[in-house]
Amino acid sequence: MSSKSGDVPTLMITGAHPKLYNHDLAPTAPEGRTWGVFSLFAMWMSDVHSVGGYTFAASLFFLGLTGWQVLISMLVGITAVYFLMNLIGRPSLRYGIPFPVVARISFGVMGANLAAMVRGVVGIVWYGVQTYFASKAVQVLIVTLVPSAADLTHNNIVGLSTLAWFSFLFMWLFQLLIFLSGMERIRRFIDFCGPVVYVVMFALAIWMLWQAGFSSLSLQLSPPAASNAATIGVMANAAMLIVAYFSALLLNFGDFARFGKNEQAMKMGNLLGLPVNFLVFSIITVIVTAGTLKVFGEAIMDPVLIVEKIGNPFVVIVGSITFIVATMGINIVANFVSPAYDISNLNPQRINFRLGGLITSILSVLVCPWLFVASPSAITLFVSIFGSALGPMFGIMIADYYLVKKQIVTVEDLYTMSRSGAFNYDGGWNRNALIALALSGTLSIGLSLFGAYGLIFNVGDWGWLIGASVGGLIYRALSKEQGPVSIIVGAGE
Repeated sequence: MSSKSGDVPTLMITGAHPKLYNHDLAPTAPEGRTWGVFSLFAMWMSDVHSVGGYTFAASLFFLGLTGWQVLISMLVGITAVYFLMNLIGRPSLRYGIPFPVVARISFGVMGANLAAMVRGVVGIVWYGVQTYFASKAVQVLIVTLVPSAADLTHNNIVGLSTLAWFSFLFMWLFQLLIFLSGMERIRRFIDFCGPVVYVVMFALAIWMLWQAGFSSLSLQLSPPAASNAATIGVMANAAMLIVAYFSALLLNFGDFARFGKNEQAMKMGNLLGLPVNFLVFSIITVIVTAGTLKVFGEAIMDPVLIVEKIGNPFVVIVGSITFIVATMGINIVANFVSPAYDISNLNPQRINFRLGGLITSILSVLVCPWLFVASPSAITLFVSIFGSALGPMFGIMIADYYLVKKQIVTVEDLYTMSRSGAFNYDGGWNRNALIALALSGTLSIGLSLFGAYGLIFNVGDWGWLIGASVGGLIYRALSKEQGPVSIIVGAGE
């Protein structure tokens, strides 16, 4: 039996405990599985096609590798991400459940709140940061349209000028109105975001080739590494950097996979959106970045600054609007949907997806992201602590679902507080998962922090892989090979 009290039909779970269940956390009904290949492809375009994604892709070509070496590293890294996304997305696709509910399988019906809180904090902080980045494009747009508005940039109110505050609050409210309209409206919005950015990026690449000639097709932007061994090491680090870049979504991709039509659509959407789309976007990015060397005399990795330097008001307006839309797209995919579900999971009786989203938006302002990004040490500390915790949680969830539970889950038990429920464990907490998370998290966070401050060899972004591997291995060693009887509700296969 399904409920249509919201914008997406869901299945009613008879006897579900109110502390664990509401419409947004309930399994998606078969008629709610509307995300086909294009919607998932567009979701990944929205995630990659952003100012941050542009800068990240361009930076890989400054690592001292030849163009083909960078492309090989990219292919290895993004292919690994593709397979990992399919693994983490399968339980959500099969049962129609979001990440916080999937986390109950491994951590327990109460322990899942811990996993959700960690992922939620990461999303809230980056939501604020991306909103701030988008507001800078809004500010450029306003000054272009109304030059006298530049007079409002000379004061300082808690770190922002008057115009900067107006731009930030405008961006904050504009996003919130779209986000609160529900997941179906969000799907239609991200279907629009990714392709639009491609149109502008292709136009920018063509303009650069016209201005700089085909020298912009050079895919090497820095001197090569000193030796073959060093080259292999840099290539491996580049591949791992890509995996780490997607580490947050490697936990909560299920928030989107739950709406997938079937596993074939998920895999094809992921294939087009990750390996194919990421490589194409990266090549366009480096053509534009290399072109700036010849046209402007310096490599510019901020696309907003590029369109501003072109000087044509029409180009500035179109470019600024495009990158505002692009930033909104990644904010939806990577930084809004997950915290909204995670916060709802803390108190489903009183907090639904929309209220969780409103709380996310408010908290994102309170973290003062403009002050946060101005402090490299604060960013390093945040990424090291919270980012390094994501890997162990991923490893534990994968090891539990595939190696311990053997992909067999009783869906009703995900919504019950009964002691007989398979996911009650010890008062709602899975002790094995907590031990594995504590040990592997301490290792990965310690390696990241000590390396960042020069106390030991810097493992860099390998901390995610180390944490995921150790977390999965410890959990597998602590757990018995048994799982509940399968009762598949709303199977998407």
